[in-house]
Amino acid sequence: MRETTIETAVNERTGESYKIVHHKSGLDLLLAPMEGFVQTAAMFGTNYGSVNNCFKTSEDADFLTVPDGIAHYLEHKLFENEDSDVFELYAATGADGNAMTGFEDTIYLFTCTENYAESLKILLDFVQDPYFTQENVDKEQGIIGQEIKMTMDLPNRKCFFNLLGALYAAHPVKNDIAGTVESIAQITPELLYRCYYAFYNLHNMALAVAGNLDVDEVIAICDEHLKPCEDINLEVKFPEEPSLPVKPLVEEHFSVGVPIFSIGFKCAPYADDVIVKKEVEANILLSMLAGKMSPLYKRLTEEGLVNGELGREVFDGRGYFSLVLSGQSEQPEKVRDVVLEHIEKAKCEGLDREAFDLLKKAEYGSAVREMNNPESCAENMLAFYFYGLDAFEAERRLAEITFEDVEAALDEFFAEERCAISIIR
Repeated sequence: MRETTIETAVNERTGESYKIVHHKSGLDLLLAPMEGFVQTAAMFGTNYGSVNNCFKTSEDADFLTVPDGIAHYLEHKLFENEDSDVFELYAATGADGNAMTGFEDTIYLFTCTENYAESLKILLDFVQDPYFTQENVDKEQGIIGQEIKMTMDLPNRKCFFNLLGALYAAHPVKNDIAGTVESIAQITPELLYRCYYAFYNLHNMALAVAGNLDVDEVIAICDEHLKPCEDINLEVKFPEEPSLPVKPLVEEHFSVGVPIFSIGFKCAPYADDVIVKKEVEANILLSMLAGKMSPLYKRLTEEGLVNGELGREVFDGRGYFSLVLSGQSEQPEKVRDVVLEHIEKAKCEGLDREAFDLLKKAEYGSAVREMNNPESCAENMLAFYFYGLDAFEAERRLAEITFEDVEAALDEFFAEERCAISIIR
């Protein structure tokens, strides 16, 4: 067993810092005491999401492929302990508890303004205490099956996942986080335990706590409540993904008043150490090209091609990186054509340096403000930790980014042959 050691992550520009505690149990703790705050936010997360459906450990002879939706299913089941209701326990301490499964992580969290120590004990205990039986697994299949059917009726969600299916041929990011009714029917208690002990190993997890807290007290609680474990050398495998989209257009009919669309550009994936830099470049570039002050947005609104503003997203992770524009339009294909036209014009004529300077300052200010909110601070510490980075990485990249970086990214990210559009009519 390792000894508990502590290091400090520091933002060289603002002087902000937080503690990274390498706990003797195998878990790393990310602790940010915030003077003057009464709220505490705690997030116990595992580096495990819906895309991690093929894996092996040092105890396995070969890789195991599991049904889609099992990470989300497991999250639901952990709240059902043998002899207690987690939400009732939180209610007794005054905490607001929740959980969320994403493409790449699963997070169990609470926020509170008092009794954070008691709430933290509840969080650590129930996440480390799985209880799966055939009876409760069968019961959950009906509940999650209904949830899946309801989300299938949400046109914006359907539009987005249809886009992912048009962009990605093999990467599991194209599949819904909750899986399908057919895939969750294959889940058994044995598979849940197999996934739990692979991905909920403390060496694959982290605990982030921010706000009103005492570092020594949190460490003492972890000393008492964490169950030490050995590193089982978890490996995750992804299929080979072609560089171009599967198809340029996918359409589906729903009961919508105005057609909705999502336009995606499929980029090459990036390694963990550069993905934040590329994400920063992409966010600024999307704002310059399609923000409310851009010539593109002005033209789309003047010609009546879009209703409201264009949604902008950098959708990225391990093995995938895409830029997405979304909105409502009676002529979505025309919107796509205008977008492609303006991208080519920007490549020929160059970008607006003044607009870059303004957006860089705005993005930097937003990143700094995020670390002044306990919940956002905890979320950032955890998200960046899983990429081997500290929570100040985005601020560093924003401070360093140049106009020339963003100009180069324009050619790197955008090409007509890597574009696909999803339409719900």
